[in-house]
Formats: sequence, C-alpha cells, structure tokens
Amino acid sequence: MTLFKTKHGRRSFIKSTALSGGGMMLGFNWLASCQSSTKPEVGLQLPDEWFEINSYLKIGNNGVVTIFSPNPEFGQNVKTSMPMIVAEELEVEWKNVMVEQALYNPDKFPGAPFGQFSGGSMGIKSKWEPLRVAGASAKQMLKQAAADSWQVPVAEITTEAGILHHQASGKSAGYGEMAAAAAQVPVPEEVELKEPKDYKIIGHSKKNVDGLNIVTGKPMFGIDYHKQGTLIAMIVHPPAFGLTLKAINNADKIKAMPGIKDVLSIKTYKEDFKKGYFDTNAFPELVAIVGQSTWEVMQAKKAVKAEWKPIESSDSVIDSFGSDINIHTPAGLENTIDHNDQMEALMAKPGKIARRDGDPEDAFKKASKIVERSYSAPYLAHNCMEPMNFYAEVKGDRADVAGPLQGPGLIESTLAASLGIPEENINTEMTRQGGGFGRRAYSHYLVEAALISQKVNAPVKLLYTREDDMTNGIYRPTYRATYRAALDENNNLLALHVKAGGVPESPLFANRFPAGSVDNYWAEEFSIDSNITTGAFRAPRSNFMAGAEQSFLDELAMEMGKDPIEFRLELLKRAQEDPVGQKNDYNAARYAGVLELVREKSGWGQNDTNLHRGVSAYFCHNSYVAHVLDLTMQNGKPVVEKVTCAIDCGIVVNPDAATNMAEGGITDGIGNALYGEMTFKDGVPQKNNFHQYRMIRMSEAPKEIEVHFVQNEIDPTGLGEPPFPPVFGALANAMYKATGTRYYHQPFLGEGISLG
Repeated sequence: MTLFKTKHGRRSFIKSTALSGGGMMLGFNWLASCQSSTKPEVGLQLPDEWFEINSYLKIGNNGVVTIFSPNPEFGQNVKTSMPMIVAEELEVEWKNVMVEQALYNPDKFPGAPFGQFSGGSMGIKSKWEPLRVAGASAKQMLKQAAADSWQVPVAEITTEAGILHHQASGKSAGYGEMAAAAAQVPVPEEVELKEPKDYKIIGHSKKNVDGLNIVTGKPMFGIDYHKQGTLIAMIVHPPAFGLTLKAINNADKIKAMPGIKDVLSIKTYKEDFKKGYFDTNAFPELVAIVGQSTWEVMQAKKAVKAEWKPIESSDSVIDSFGSDINIHTPAGLENTIDHNDQMEALMAKPGKIARRDGDPEDAFKKASKIVERSYSAPYLAHNCMEPMNFYAEVKGDRADVAGPLQGPGLIESTLAASLGIPEENINTEMTRQGGGFGRRAYSHYLVEAALISQKVNAPVKLLYTREDDMTNGIYRPTYRATYRAALDENNNLLALHVKAGGVPESPLFANRFPAGSVDNYWAEEFSIDSNITTGAFRAPRSNFMAGAEQSFLDELAMEMGKDPIEFRLELLKRAQEDPVGQKNDYNAARYAGVLELVREKSGWGQNDTNLHRGVSAYFCHNSYVAHVLDLTMQNGKPVVEKVTCAIDCGIVVNPDAATNMAEGGITDGIGNALYGEMTFKDGVPQKNNFHQYRMIRMSEAPKEIEVHFVQNEIDPTGLGEPPFPPVFGALANAMYKATGTRYYHQPFLGEGISLG
C-alpha cells in the first residue's frame, strides 16, 4: 500500500466532530495536502500553494454515509464519481452511500476561485488523492474506535462492507455503532491507500445518483427553482455587438401592461470595478422587465422600445488570477466577412514566433515539394439545453442566489462589488445544470438577477429566452490556421510550419504534437481584437486545432505514400526515442498507445473494403484520444455508421459514465463539424434560434459508438473534453475518402460565407 500524509494542523486536512443523536462527521480540505510516498517510512506533503476545498462526510449511527459534493454538476457525473472514490477507501457498501450537493461556502471549501469549480476536465484529476485520503482517514478512525472499545491492537482490526471485524475475538460492529466514538479519535497523521488491484467500487459502473430524479422530471435544475412570491425577470440587450443602451422610450407604457411590476436599466459592473478573467459580458447595461408571470413579461419584452448608441473603443486591465492582462475593445459594428479578410491578411505577414526548432526556413528553401493547406472555423454558440437563468433575493446587505453556474468562486467578488455588500453575506445554492460547456463559467446573468432583485426589492427569477441566449455571447472564437510541410525528393519530411490565429485569440499550442517529432519545426500566431464576446467552449482552442492538424497530417501521409496511422506512429516514435526540443507537453508513448488500440479495435486495414474511414488522434486536458470514424454517403449526405474510440485517461472511476461522456463528446463534435456556425453582419448575430442554427439531430447521431479505455494504473486525468476535438479531423478525413473532396472550412455542410 501507499502511505499518505493527512497533514492536520494549521491547514487541517480533516476535522472530526460528533453529531447530535450519535454519528461522525468529517470535514476535509480536498486539496489540502496529500503527497504519495513510495517509501512507507516517508510521508511527503503537497505544496502549500495548492488550492484547497472543504467538504463533509457524515456517518450516521445506522451506518449510512452521506457525502456532500462541493463541485457543480452539469452532466459530467462528478456527483456520482467523487463519492465513489471516498466510498472505495472507506470500505463501505455503495448502497449505503447518500450524496447531497453542497452550498457554495468558501470558508468550508477554501481554494477560491477554483475550489468549487467544474470545468477544464479537472474534477476527478484534481480530487483523486485527497478524496482517497478522506475515505481512508475515516476508516482508520473507525478502526481505532473499535480497537479502543474492544481493547485490542488496531492493527488487528479489519474492515469490509461497512463492518469492523476482530477475527481473534470474533467481535464485529457496523460503522454506525462506532461512529460517535470515532468522532473523538485524533485524526491519523498518515494513512494507507488501497492498490488499484484491490478496488471494489472504482472501476465498476455505478448508476447516476440523480438518474431517477432526472427521468421522472423532479425539479432539480436552475430553471425549476421557485419560491413563493418570486417575480419573473427578463432582459433586453442591444441588437448588435458594438452598441449600448441610450434610453428606454416607453417605460410608462410597459409598466402599465398586465402583470408588469417594473421596467428599468441595470449596469452589471461599477465604473471603478477591476474585472476578473471570467467577468465577460458584451452588454453590461441592459433593460430589465419584471412581472408576475413568464407570459406577461415576454409580451412586455416584445413591446419595449429602447434606443441604442455606439460604444467607444476602450482599454482595460483585467485580473487574471493575480496577473494583469491588457484588453482592447474596439468600437464599430463587426462583420464575419471582414474578420475573414483580416485573418487572411495576417496570414500573409510574419506572426509572433511561438516555437522554432532547427532551421525550418532553410529546409523549406531546399525542399523538392511543399504541401500547404489552410483551415478555418467559425464562431460557435454554446446552446446549452437549459438557457441561462438564476434566482436572486437581495434584502439589505444580504443576498440569497440559486441556479446553474460552473464556478461560484469566479463570480462572488463581482457580485459583492456590484451589490455593494460583503461577500460573506452572499448565500449561493448550486442547482444541477442543463449543460455547461464553458458557458456557465461566465456568470454575469447571476449578477443581473441580483441587481434586478435589489432594485425591485423582491425575489426574482431571471430567464433568458433561447434568442437571448444565442445572441448575447459568449461564443467560441473564430479561427484560421495554415500548415506547410517541406518534403525532399524521396518524400521524406524535412520541416513543418504552422501559423494560426483568430478573433480575438490564437488557438495555437506550439509545444504539442507534432512538435518534438520533426527536426525543423516553426510555429507562429496572431490575434485580432473584437467587441464580440468569446470564451471557453468545450476543449478551448483544441476544438479547432485538432481538426486542422489531424486533417493536414492525413493529407500529408497521402502525399508521402504512407498509411495515416503508421505515419503518425513514426512521428511519435521519433518523439519518444529522440525528441526534438525540451518543451514537448505530451507523452509520446501514451499518444501512440491510443492509436495502436484504435487500430486494433477498429480492424483498420482489415475490414474497410466497403467503408470510408477516417482516423484522428489528439492530446488535450491531460488525456489521449484516438477515433476511427466510418461513414457512408446516402442521398449525397454523410451518414456516420460507427465510431471506434480509444482513450487513455488513466484509471477510469466509473466506466459507464466515462463511456457516456465519450459518446456525448463524439456526437457533439460531429454536429458542430457538419453544421455549427454563427456569423455576424454589422454586429448582429445572424442566427437566433434552432430554426437557423443547425444542431445535430437524433437520426444523425452515429449508429454505433464503441469506446475502449487503455488499462493502466496512472492517476485519472481529464475526460469531459478530450473525446471532442479529434472528431473533427476523423470526420473530415472520412468524408474525403467518401467524396474525394477535402474539407478545410467548417461547417462542412453549412452555408457559410465563402472563404475562397
């Protein structure tokens, strides 16, 4: 077994208290300090600067265990998987575990702003060791309580399925019987953790703890939240990015409409407020309508006559978690056509050099053949199934808020500053979310709800219509990339050059594959300022670069006369055995492992006579994923018959849930690649609902998805995002096989603006 320090003291990892009526409660900082030691006599501590989170584990006198889950749940199933980790080390039967969603509480769950945060595929990865230590510590305290009670050595106490045993005396007791006594036992300084071969819960599928409530329609989501006397609020934002509110011209008429309580303007941020990284909102000044019912407010919303004026260009400094970032917001009404022209112009100019290995310029001069291809992707709307919404009740210097958000710690200081109340007077309840994908990390809608409540002096529930949601930002940025490869007379690869940029950010990952596998490598980037708000979108930046990179590698393999998988494996072999450079941020052996697994499981090169097959592999969010996608063409349209997926994300806690995430990411990726697109004309989003913004339909989902996980004992890494990016390239490569046409510009089947 591996020994871990629990580190209780100044930053107490675990505290125990007795509960009224008997029982035991453990509060633990999930990221406090637990460092593995390969030598039993040594227990290393994690650095103090790691983020910390508190949570509670309760053991009732009947043996039932309740675990409060601090992280928001938006479908990634952490509310099930995290308690599974604790239950494994605690040695309790899963049927005796109850799970509850915790409130946001930075005192009990320190580590803001990321303490109680869901995103970046970091949930299980960041909590793996601390949760195990929490369960193991509770088990050790129960064993000590039993040893004290029976007057036997603690080393002779064993546990199984929530029962304490002493074989020599034949004594046994349930956890509940010892819980009260265990609460008085000092926290152990060091605990033993189980080896993967001994897992009984981890690695074995468990049903979603909220599954029954979801399928029976229980009110769990933010949009379901309701309290007696709550008013409905909606907003009207400017019709175009680059405009702001000038005046409400018919406020009195709106107030006179049936059921309407008020119409007013709100400003999300105070003038002197220094924004944080996630304080993104294109329309910080809005018109708000408040009334008795959704229908009445919707009718009033349609009748509002507001006057808008152009914004002025501005420069600001935002606090990016302790580092200042300068932001320039230009004035004007922007157009997708202009953005494309600007990106094309910058492609022809030198960019910012992000990495340079060898002498790529000289290699290109000596090349017998140069392969050059350009790729692009449009803005994308998140389109969470549940539109943005939030409940707020502000009374004096206190605020109660409830709803769907990915990171309460990211918005609380903003909320406190906007309301003019202390942070400690804000009570935040996190509801289940109908999708997040990065959108709900930008929680301006929470601030809007609270400001409206403060102004009307009543509890309100703010509802965004689908049109509000789709036209208010926050979008996936629009990107462009050009790849060039230099080949000698024997079609050997001499050099590789990538240049990438976008509005308003570059998507480049200069140190990812194929960097490190080519002697002469050159990466450049650029960015263009914009007043159209963008932000994190499932697998940020990777969701474009993976498709561009993997499409180019496929075409390059064809030019070189090589099998696409073999070509990638050759590059990875070089990166593993004789890597170029020191900054390569991927493990070449693990990368190759998913390609070899997907080749085996898909029968690549064996059963593909009648199949149009595309392959793609990518590393992001600490995990490795490879897809082989099979499609046919029916009535001139691609039909995805099967996707074979191989994933290396370390130990898989809950296989069914992990498979579900992969299936969702694959389907989502196919839909976005084929149809996803948002365009702008004079600052106006050209799509505002699903009759215009094409989403993948049930009948268009892959007929079969087969997911395989690399079996290893590496600590878990990310999974919510990694299966998404490689889909774009696999689909493009398969469509080429089916049609003979290469697809360089997303959406592949959309009616987007011609990029030439």
